[in-house]
Amino acid sequence: MDYDRIRTFINSYNRDDAGLLGEIHSEALSSCVPIIRDETREFLKLIITMHKPEHILELGTAVGYSAIIMAEAMRMYAGHAAVTTVELEHDTAETARKNIAGMGLSDFIRVIEGDAAKILESDDLSGENFDMVFIDAAKSQYQNYLDGVLKYVHKGSVIVCDNILMGGEVLDSHFHVEKRDRTIHDKMRKFLYNLKNDSRFVTSIVAIGDGMTVSYVV
Repeated sequence: MDYDRIRTFINSYNRDDAGLLGEIHSEALSSCVPIIRDETREFLKLIITMHKPEHILELGTAVGYSAIIMAEAMRMYAGHAAVTTVELEHDTAETARKNIAGMGLSDFIRVIEGDAAKILESDDLSGENFDMVFIDAAKSQYQNYLDGVLKYVHKGSVIVCDNILMGGEVLDSHFHVEKRDRTIHDKMRKFLYNLKNDSRFVTSIVAIGDGMTVSYVV
């Protein structure tokens, strides 16, 4: 089965981003900034519309594209939004703030600078409670991120992890992967095994975009 053709066919039905959001999307792609894929965007919007979270935590802001998508999806059903997003790089965080302000969402999206794993251990999120978490940061740290967010979620929260297929590389055996990439490959495989076998969650691995996991906290 030709999955590239399937993906192209599916995306042909998706509407392109308009106005400033379209410019943010195009600029990110032309600058090789990693942002969520079109089919991932549509799936996230569906999850948010169905689950109706009141507060979302995102790990991995990049230029703010996915945070904007999530905030706008929240506003569709609630009229307001609350997204907290964490970005490691200062310049990237500043670009995200500029894009978020340009979209008129500064009151709805909070950008925190710093290492996501350390932020989760610090007091920066003290007292916060999230109905949904979107993890899209360093792939080698997914297990640490998952462990770190547990104190901020509750029964019924949804945790979504993106890019778990790593461009298909995670499908290969350890010795078929370039030596420099084997550590992250092995960590991702271990993360997926742990997540699927963790009784605290009901988890589905879905082949959307570059692969996603969707976990419901039970």
